[in-house]
Amino acid sequence: MTDKEYNYEDFDFDKYDNFYDTNETTTTSEDEDAAKDCNGASLKDGDTVQVNKDLKIKGMSKTLKRGTTVNKIRTIGDPEHVECRVGKTTVVLKTCFLKKA
Repeated sequence: MTDKEYNYEDFDFDKYDNFYDTNETTTTSEDEDAAKDCNGASLKDGDTVQVNKDLKIKGMSKTLKRGTTVNKIRTIGDPEHVECRVGKTTVVLKTCFLKKA
């Protein structure tokens, strides 16, 4: 290969400067790690949610019916799960089956 093939003097770099982001800034926001319901609304401790599908709970004979309201949820380290009380039992529910009430 010759130097003529790699002659960059005639290339217009200003035209293509927006192709790559040279500012490698990584922004970590708390919203990325926050639990979100099935509609994308952010869930936080103490929220009230509704179940959008009949759920059979392991270890219980009880089934959570669609539309059941659950009060005072608690977010845990995993953004896909929340902890709540159903009756006298504490259960962990997936956020994809919940919507904010």
